[in-house]
Amino acid sequence: MVPIRWVLVRDPLGKFESQALLSTFKEYSPKQILEWFVRRWQIEVTFKEVRKHLEMETQLCLWSDQSIARTTPTLLGLFSLVVILADYLQANFSWTIKQTIWYSKALPTFSDALALVRRFLWASTFSTSSETTQMIKVPRLLFERLRDIAVYAA
Repeated sequence: MVPIRWVLVRDPLGKFESQALLSTFKEYSPKQILEWFVRRWQIEVTFKEVRKHLEMETQLCLWSDQSIARTTPTLLGLFSLVVILADYLQANFSWTIKQTIWYSKALPTFSDALALVRRFLWASTFSTSSETTQMIKVPRLLFERLRDIAVYAA
């Protein structure tokens, strides 16, 4: 028989359902168990974003064990690099968060961060005219709109 510490979490405002957190380590305080739960939630959100946008854990069964063992850390490293670069870019450049009618958001998602990084990296690749020129090979406004669509579609 294993002893279990129960921590009941209730929202006094009633916005969230009560939850029971369980731990097999009775020596830890309820506060410590709750802090670990909050940290774990952040990790779970990170893994969800990496699975969704970088297709982690979707490797083909034909891959070798070594190949799969190298892929996950590489994807997590890529995820971290995108987040760090996006954080730097959003602090130094203007950034709009893509909105849709059916999904309004106040904060950027990983898709927005990935689009910002793509836009930054593609700026030097696809732009050969100066910023003050109104025509490149297509009208500048059209070019920018197509670029903004492409950074989310890629």
